[in-house]
Amino acid sequence: MIQFQMLDPRMTTAHLGLLPEFFNPLDPRPAKEQIDQNYAHGGGWSPMAGFKFDVVSLKLSYPGDPPMRPLAWAKLRDELIIFYDHSWLAIVQPDGSYEVSRVD
Repeated sequence: MIQFQMLDPRMTTAHLGLLPEFFNPLDPRPAKEQIDQNYAHGGGWSPMAGFKFDVVSLKLSYPGDPPMRPLAWAKLRDELIIFYDHSWLAIVQPDGSYEVSRVD
């Protein structure tokens, strides 16, 4: 299990539910493969196109919606996993590429 750092003082790790348990640092697979298998009953990892990610502020935005601030983050080796409101999760690679999926 990985440890998420809470960025919003109103949140606790309880807000993340079982999400931290879906990732195992001893598993060599990338984050999206781990969540796809371990969260298969909830839909797995289904990336949604159209999001914009700001690498400096870590804000996530979708056309027509206000930007979302990150609520929590964790590192899985060289990947950054960021949790947002409404169960959105972004996985960011070292080169800045990213995927976003809803994990509710």
